Amino acid sequence: MTYRKFQPTQLFTGTELLGPDAVLITDEQGKVEDIVSAKEAGEDIQQLDGLLSPGFINCHCHLELSHMRGLVPEQTGLVDFVFKVVTQRHFPEDEIQDAIAKAEDEMLANGIVAVGDICNNTHTLQQKQQQRLAYYNFIEVSGWLPSVAQLRFERSMGYYDAFKQLQTPNSKLQTSLSPHAPYSVSEELWTLMATYFEQKTVTIHNQETDFEDLLFQKKEGDFMRMYGLMNMDTSFFKPTGKSSLQSYFSKMSNAKKVLLVHNTFTKEEDVAYASLESEVLSLELFYCICPNANQYIELAVPPVDMFRRNNCQLVIGTDSLASNWSLNILDELKTITKNYPSVPLKELLKWATLNGARALQMDDQLGSFEKGKKPGLVLISGLQNDQLTTSSNSTRLL
Repeated sequence: MTYRKFQPTQLFTGTELLGPDAVLITDEQGKVEDIVSAKEAGEDIQQLDGLLSPGFINCHCHLELSHMRGLVPEQTGLVDFVFKVVTQRHFPEDEIQDAIAKAEDEMLANGIVAVGDICNNTHTLQQKQQQRLAYYNFIEVSGWLPSVAQLRFERSMGYYDAFKQLQTPNSKLQTSLSPHAPYSVSEELWTLMATYFEQKTVTIHNQETDFEDLLFQKKEGDFMRMYGLMNMDTSFFKPTGKSSLQSYFSKMSNAKKVLLVHNTFTKEEDVAYASLESEVLSLELFYCICPNANQYIELAVPPVDMFRRNNCQLVIGTDSLASNWSLNILDELKTITKNYPSVPLKELLKWATLNGARALQMDDQLGSFEKGKKPGLVLISGLQNDQLTTSSNSTRLL
């Protein structure tokens, strides 16, 4: 068997940051054989200037919205952003497919090896059949009005079945049903989808804006304006008097893993509640942050220091090209570093690799340089004093 040997300036294993003496050995396809010292590695070692990392895991993306790049202005606020996406997303099929293919090319080039992708239709099926990336397809279920619950559920189940047909024992695809957001799913719809959560990773947009809690606490705030824009009768809705997270979290009790996305305005008491509830429900909880999308929509950043203080498992997402300037995990890490410079590089990289692989139930093959895994290889250049800079870049090697 022919082996490839890589000796970077630094080697991130998925958990540890090793110095310049470490050599990664893989087969020709990138399956990890070992990590050894330079003197043990023998000849034909490829020297690399930069940090070598496992491939990145993008835990939250809307690939189907790639054709909307630049269409929604920056800093519209969430309600107007959602309204524009809902009303302006319809394009000719060939334009949608072309944008999806180009967006996947962009993710590949930027070192992404797996994606947690939100699906409201089957537009991305054609591209995913090529299996260039691993995908966890989150079939998004939404419907705020109780009267449409059955119809919306049946429609989502049609998409779920279509994506499930792509799955084989050797495929790089997984699928689950997932609620869109607490403000867009009725009690009736929660009940219909709950049995499909078992052993799955389930995701939900959580506390992306500061008035999400206000809806559940007092039936006030800007979401009431959104329902008005969409001509929805909200007379059925009774506020819980609690935050949105505390109002819905137990409804995901059947899930194996829960992935809360954005969390831009999540408070410490909600993190404490979710941690305790996760233990009671025997599920594993992850918080996905998408800082560039938060900047794009509301000029905000998630409370990273608070999550770290509470030992939360963080992962990284890019959101969509409707709400971001790129599909590049390194760009997200740069934004975190700019706003939270005390976060160590090793910790950032773990969020972007091993934590993400665990959240998407792909850590048997991805996320770390362990023997037998094929996690992809990404070279990161432009580091300064073990920290990302504005000139840092990522290049996919395998």
